[in-house]
Amino acid sequence: MVKSKLHHYQNWIFDWSGTLVDDLAMVLDATNHVLAQYGKGEIGREDFRMSFRLPYAGYYEEILPGIPLAELEDHFREGFAHSEASGVTSPLLPYALEFLECLHSKDKRMFILSSMDAAAFERHAVELGIDHFFEATYAGVLDKRDQIHTMLEKHSLETSDTVFLGDMCHDVETAKHGGVASIALLTGYQNAEQLGAANPDLLIGDLSEIHPLLEMPLNSESL
Repeated sequence: MVKSKLHHYQNWIFDWSGTLVDDLAMVLDATNHVLAQYGKGEIGREDFRMSFRLPYAGYYEEILPGIPLAELEDHFREGFAHSEASGVTSPLLPYALEFLECLHSKDKRMFILSSMDAAAFERHAVELGIDHFFEATYAGVLDKRDQIHTMLEKHSLETSDTVFLGDMCHDVETAKHGGVASIALLTGYQNAEQLGAANPDLLIGDLSEIHPLLEMPLNSESL
């Protein structure tokens, strides 16, 4: 993908955590709550960012082998709901609202594809006042690769007109699996080295870097 083609994309699929909202503190609290149920010590923020991966079933099988995923998810929801960081709704990341408004003004179609618990996502999206931007949302998805083709088919999304934005290697892998373009953001759970190894079509610091690219003239030089 070249930067000058960004304005051509009509369909924009977003991850949630680390892409539109800053909920890392809450997820870390929830993860440490899960670990505590089984006598495991806490994990620090940077160690978590370096080790956490999606699909999260593999991550938990590695650190807590043999424990049913449904049991772990129950503990995670409890920890997330009682996180010390949950006094207020997880804030939108910088430029997220402006970017969604920009896409909306251009009549772009927007979707959510996220591993975040569906109930938590719905509550936060409403509280943040951005739920109306999305034509459809797919939350609580364990492996996004299993969902991407269904989304494309159900909503008649042409792969050449679709881009997926996320903050983790799994998001890039999902985009490649679905045959759509990928944009990786450094606003969330993985760093530039990790994301670069996944070979996204575009790697950027935050959403403010895309906004001006949407205004580039049709004859702009590709990078």
